[in-house]
Amino acid sequence: MSVQYFEGIGRRKEATARVRLMSGSGKFTVNDKPIDDYFPRVGDKEAIFAAFRSTSQEPTTFDVTATVNGGGITGQTDSVQLGLARALVKMNAEFIPLLRHSGLLTRDPRIKERKKPGLKRARKAPTYTKR
Repeated sequence: MSVQYFEGIGRRKEATARVRLMSGSGKFTVNDKPIDDYFPRVGDKEAIFAAFRSTSQEPTTFDVTATVNGGGITGQTDSVQLGLARALVKMNAEFIPLLRHSGLLTRDPRIKERKKPGLKRARKAPTYTKR
């Protein structure tokens, strides 16, 4: 018996998340850990569940598994958020206007800027000395 699921891939900076959404009892696991253990920061869980709120879906009716790698905490949080929104769109295409209005289907294009020659980092210049 195969389990029917909807998958969405989210990316932000160096983080990539593969989110699978299936009907179930409300279990949300990230890298085989409960979401509360993986994202303990205040506001991260609320940001991830924003897709459920904007579509008026009850998160307790779905099982969500996310596999995240790369990046830091904020990048991983935002990549899971985007992946979940894309999975909801695959489940029901009528959610597109609601998620688009909330800004949940737009990938954040900001990435690390490259180091420039003659500078210490992307923009930090060596200390100026007059003499």
